[in-house]
Amino acid sequence: MAGSAHATLTAASREGGRRASAGSARAGWSAAAVAAVFTLAQLVLVGPGLGLGWDETVYVSQVSGHAPASFFSAPRARGVSLLVAPVAAWSSSTALLRVYLAVLSGLALFLALRAWRGLLPGRVLALAGALFASLWVTLFYGPQAMPNYWVAVAALAAAGCFLRARAERTALWGLAGSAVLMAWMRPVDAVWATLPLLAVGLARRHRRALLVLLAGLAAGAAEWVIEAYASYGGLARRLSDGSEIQGGLGWHLAVVDQLRSLGGRTLCRPCTGALPHPLLTLWWFALPLLAVLALAVAARARRTTSTALPVACAATAAFPYLFLIGYAAPRFLLPAYALLAIPAATTLTHLLTPAFTRPQGQATPPAGAQTPWWARRPARRPQPRRARRVLRCPTQPPAAPPPSRHPLVTVLVCAALVAHLAVQLAVLVHTVGRTTAAHREWARTAGELGRRGVRPPCLVTGHEAIPVAFAAGCSSGATAGPNANTTEDGIIRTTRRMPVATLVPAGSAPPGYARDWPSAAVGAVRLYYVLPGTGP
Repeated sequence: MAGSAHATLTAASREGGRRASAGSARAGWSAAAVAAVFTLAQLVLVGPGLGLGWDETVYVSQVSGHAPASFFSAPRARGVSLLVAPVAAWSSSTALLRVYLAVLSGLALFLALRAWRGLLPGRVLALAGALFASLWVTLFYGPQAMPNYWVAVAALAAAGCFLRARAERTALWGLAGSAVLMAWMRPVDAVWATLPLLAVGLARRHRRALLVLLAGLAAGAAEWVIEAYASYGGLARRLSDGSEIQGGLGWHLAVVDQLRSLGGRTLCRPCTGALPHPLLTLWWFALPLLAVLALAVAARARRTTSTALPVACAATAAFPYLFLIGYAAPRFLLPAYALLAIPAATTLTHLLTPAFTRPQGQATPPAGAQTPWWARRPARRPQPRRARRVLRCPTQPPAAPPPSRHPLVTVLVCAALVAHLAVQLAVLVHTVGRTTAAHREWARTAGELGRRGVRPPCLVTGHEAIPVAFAAGCSSGATAGPNANTTEDGIIRTTRRMPVATLVPAGSAPPGYARDWPSAAVGAVRLYYVLPGTGP
């Protein structure tokens, strides 16, 4: 009898292990499918033909041989430049760079979702990935040479690996890599996003995870700190200069500014004008609401840690961009959106999934089997047993749990998701169209410079000089503002050895040193230029 019971338990354990492995495989395939669709959507909706933006030009020019490196201001980090170096160092093709980044961003999303395996069901993770990947700002910046998306996926992976680190030592490698990537891209943002992880590590004495996290942040930020002392006068000076360039960090209520940017404005500085239509901003309010509901569901099931931690990380990651900076850009909140996607997907799955009830006569799941999160109940006090029971595996698969959600709830949730997707696609198409038009103007101005004889080696200064100069293969210069790297006397001396052009908005007066230069109108700007030997 004892042997029979032991054999039954062993078989049940093996069966539970097989089911867990099958569930993990299904979760991996669903996350891979989401990542693949995300990559394809970037290539189709954004397109490889989108030219480089202003900030992209700065990062790419650091490793590209197409043009001299643009001025690298204090707040920037070189993580993006190193990320694009495998392509930009030997090719000037923007289309190739876009394809490379789209594929890489899809792979990063897959790895970030996989970091949560075992913590949440596969369909919850797939839905979380789909929610984050379907945002217009995620699709728009996924294939771009910008740091915010990479901080977002690294923060998502770091939170998942931190939760798994105590039970799985292999998760420590993922935690270290995620911390390095975050600090590599934006050191200050990495600190904000990991504050809750550091606090939990200290409070619960997770020494191993805490040390790995700190080591990863230090390793990723090492280059930025060394460069601060080598080129910016020290770490404190670099932080101070970075604050000044960003308008002075302090108490600024930028919540409304972020709302204004949701209509497709890639940079809202200064952030004026009317708010977008409420349909374009409704999701922004729904996301934290879904997170709060997820906390309530998790508290009832007594499993709050895996829900509260990403919510806390999202709050700290968003805090400086909502309350400490005087302007807005939708990409600033990408880390918060990625982290909030987990609790939001948990709530939506709870609304769409019938309540689990075990059919009468079904045995308790064997040891090693994973109980679905929606089936977990608070532990009860054990009751004394009057007779010994023998655990027997069911000979037939359990009956499907009876639905307990009203069909109207399912219809409303699905309709809301479809409407949300339509809104995101509409804003994305609008943003891509407007950005493409602006980039074409830069290319047109660069072409006119070449026709006027301003060819490499050359210098371009003035309005939107950085992207135009890169397109023309020239150096860029500025005498004022966050990118100031020369003086008027320096520009005049440069005219003696290479062509120089100054771009001025139409209707504005040129700087004093360029008043006597030949000029030509190109779109919304007027270019003033001089060739060596022809100046005054």
